[in-house]
Amino acid sequence: MRIGVPKEIKVHEYRVGMIPASVREAVHHGHQVLVETGAGAGVGFDDAAYRAAGAEIAADAASVFAEAEMVVKVKEPQASELAMLRQDQVLFTYLHLAAEPDQAAGLIESGCIAIAYETVTDDLGGLPLLAPMSEVAGRMSVQVGAHCLEKEQGGAGILLGGVPGVPVARVVILGGGVVGTNAARMAMGLEASVTVIDKSLARLNQLDMQFGPTLNTIFATVDAIEQYVAGADLVVGAVLVPGAAAPKLVSAAMIAAMQKGSVVVDVAIDQGGCFETSRPTTHAEPTYLVDEVVHYCVTNMPGAVARTSARALNNATLPFVLALADQGAMQAMRADAHLMNGLNVCRGHITYEAVAEDLGLDYKPATEALG
Repeated sequence: MRIGVPKEIKVHEYRVGMIPASVREAVHHGHQVLVETGAGAGVGFDDAAYRAAGAEIAADAASVFAEAEMVVKVKEPQASELAMLRQDQVLFTYLHLAAEPDQAAGLIESGCIAIAYETVTDDLGGLPLLAPMSEVAGRMSVQVGAHCLEKEQGGAGILLGGVPGVPVARVVILGGGVVGTNAARMAMGLEASVTVIDKSLARLNQLDMQFGPTLNTIFATVDAIEQYVAGADLVVGAVLVPGAAAPKLVSAAMIAAMQKGSVVVDVAIDQGGCFETSRPTTHAEPTYLVDEVVHYCVTNMPGAVARTSARALNNATLPFVLALADQGAMQAMRADAHLMNGLNVCRGHITYEAVAEDLGLDYKPATEALG
């Protein structure tokens, strides 16, 4: 198969779909890999490194999209990229379509076969291609939250861990999954007071056993969320409904009740966000104020630590890239139900039920779309 790797063009996105080590594996499997010039520069890999791994270097994205049977990316296709997709071409990347009706329309119109990293599953019921970036985003959420609490960033001027004789910051994490667990680990490491709120008692029990009595675990109710958000210095939104829009757990009224200079970090913004006041931002302008509460809602948080993120993502995606290339996309998905769960759009049809429901579009099961 001929695999294409374009340079990411989303604002301040430096990650790359395939690093040279991944390219070498694909070439070893007998495939051709076409990489746009400069695609890996943001993570420290120049064109020479890709050539050494066996890749061909393309002068521009148009060449990559025109020649590739499968395009491997990181972020959702931008408008110019959507226009270059064609019938039956395989697109393997993050999509987050539930919050992107225009992107969904473009993918449908193209007739391509779009497989989303974030809905591929595994035997344990997890999301193996979302997990590494969720780990990064969870850890980053506390890092950027601590920065936003600084006075010159609009925050209240609070140090997360305090100092002897001064109270520590109160950190509230909505959701105890991969993002929430990593956020809790970082916040506790900085000696903040940390509360995780989740609707699963089983998950709260696991977190209690993992972190011990220094972590406060609370069952999710509207009353509990309202109470703990109002008293928090930093709130991390870490909820996820696979493939679907994130639930709005924090209302505008709850935001207004927070202390001035408090910070909210919405990691769920890719799926529409879990704060009613959230709107997507970029690394160029990451924050804004609502009722004097700092909002950080960057849609590609891991892009800020692109070198770490690109390596972690490639570790997870490479086996699936090889399966798609070795067997052909249709056969690979028929052979692996977990990979089939990643299929979101196929030849003009939405094939992921939660996406179709959120966007108000017709749904066609993946098994039917594959034929």
